[in-house]
Amino acid sequence: MLASRLLNILLLLQARGRMSAAELARHFEVSVRTIHRDIDQLSAAGIPVYAERGRAGGFQLLDGFRTKLTGMTQSEAETLLLAGLPGPIEDLGLADLLATAQLKLLASLPAGVRAERVAKRFHLDTVAWFRASEKAQHLQTVAQAIWQDRALRIRYRSDGAVRAREIHPLGLVLKSGIWYLVAERGERRLTYRAASIVGAELLDHSFERPADFDLAAHWTHAAQQYEAGRFTETARVRLSPQGRHRLDLLGFAVAEMARRTEMPPDPTGWIECSIPIEPGDLGLRDLLRLGADVEVLAPATLRAGLGEIAGQIARLYGVSG
Repeated sequence: MLASRLLNILLLLQARGRMSAAELARHFEVSVRTIHRDIDQLSAAGIPVYAERGRAGGFQLLDGFRTKLTGMTQSEAETLLLAGLPGPIEDLGLADLLATAQLKLLASLPAGVRAERVAKRFHLDTVAWFRASEKAQHLQTVAQAIWQDRALRIRYRSDGAVRAREIHPLGLVLKSGIWYLVAERGERRLTYRAASIVGAELLDHSFERPADFDLAAHWTHAAQQYEAGRFTETARVRLSPQGRHRLDLLGFAVAEMARRTEMPPDPTGWIECSIPIEPGDLGLRDLLRLGADVEVLAPATLRAGLGEIAGQIARLYGVSG
C-alpha cells in the first residue's frame, strides 16, 4: 500500500507539476502528516522532489526529471484500449489523434497484451434501442471552444424558432448517443442539445473557466432535477400482470413508485398502485403505451381523457359499445 502510494505520488507530480500537501492528502485520502512522511521517503530514495513554501507553494519534481516507472500491467493496458470509443471520438474530430495514441500505447504494452484480445471480447454501443445517434454538425467547433476556453456564438433551434446567443462552453456530455453542451450564459448554467445548434462561431475573446466547476457532478445533479421535474403529478392505476411487466417502458422512476405502492393482486392478478406522471397530454401519451393493461382510477380528468381517446380509437375502427 505504501509503495503503491509513493509511486502514485511520483507519477502525479510528474503529470501535474506542483501540488500542495493538502491536495495530495485529499487525493489519497490520508492525513497531511502522512504526505510529509511520504515525501521524505521519496527524497531518501533519491527522487529530486522539493518543496516551495508560501500560499502558492507545494511539492514538485526537479525540472527535467522524469521517472521511467510507467510500465503498465496487462489489465491496465487493456482497460485503456477499451476506453477508445470510435464513434464519439470521430464526432469530436479526434479520430486521427486516437489512432496515433493507440499505436503508441500498443508499442509500449507488456509482452502478451494484444489489442485484438479486447476487440473480440468487448464492444461499447452508446446508442439506446430503436434510435440512431444524432448528427451534431457543429460539434467540433464547440469542442474547440471548450478546449481553448473561448466564448462561442451559437444559433440554437428551440420551440420551432432559431435564436442567436453568446455562451461560455464548459463541457460536452454524451448520453444515449446524444451530445449535450453545458454552458454558462450570464449567471446561469444551461444545457443545450448539440444537434439543435444550427450555427457556431468561435469568438476572439476567452473566458475564465470556473475553478470549482465539476462537469460530472453538475450533470448528475442536473439530470436528477430534470427527471424529478418531469413527473409533477401522481395517478392511481390498476395494472394487469402484463402491464406490471411492461411498466419499465415508462421509466425507472415510474416502475419504482409502482413497486413501492402496489397492493396485493386481486384474483385475476391485477394490482392497484400509484405512479408518477407528466402533466396534461404527456401523461396521457405515456399511459397509452400500456394499452388495455392499465386502468386509471384517479385523477378523474386523466381517466376521462383516456376514455375519450379510447372512444375515438373505437370509432375510427368501427367498434361500437
